[in-house]
Amino acid sequence: MRLHDLPVPDSAAATAALEVATEYCTPALLQHSLRSHLWAAAFARLRGMDVDDELLYVAAVLHDLGLVAPFDSHRIDFEHAGGHLAWVFGAAAGWPVPRRLRAGDVIVAHMADAVDPAVDPEGCALEAATAFDISGRPIGLPAELVRDVLQAHPRYALAAEFTACFLDQAERKPGSAAAAAVRSGIADRIAGNPLDAAG
Repeated sequence: MRLHDLPVPDSAAATAALEVATEYCTPALLQHSLRSHLWAAAFARLRGMDVDDELLYVAAVLHDLGLVAPFDSHRIDFEHAGGHLAWVFGAAAGWPVPRRLRAGDVIVAHMADAVDPAVDPEGCALEAATAFDISGRPIGLPAELVRDVLQAHPRYALAAEFTACFLDQAERKPGSAAAAAVRSGIADRIAGNPLDAAG
């Protein structure tokens, strides 16, 4: 499997999601979101999971908007803020309510410890993908695909930027999933991510 084997939807919703992410994310966060989609799409295909390609793409591209200043909520976890944004985005895209809710659920699921693929295949794939991209948790992707994706979507200063985001989230929202990740040593896992050496 190589980069050109992975689907990148070109629907109006997918195009709009990329436009939104490009406007509001830093370069490092944008590239993380795009890599997360590719890792998730590859993870799903290698395991024979039946995923909705457009839904997975939109959720992956928008999944960290709750970390950026214009959308950062001081009351709720960033992934839940992102889930609400996905609902609003879906409404603007003309999606029916159940699809808007699914997009939000996938975004919330990316911060779970594990997601049942039989219940939420897109959430399972995105959770695995983001853990791989942020902390380097192996998910069994081919080495040549990893090289392709890292070349196409550079990591920039993601490690420092993401660590700072999570430390900030943890300080302001001590009951959040981000705070739990900080307590469990995510900063060390980010610092030791082999993708930064490879990229």
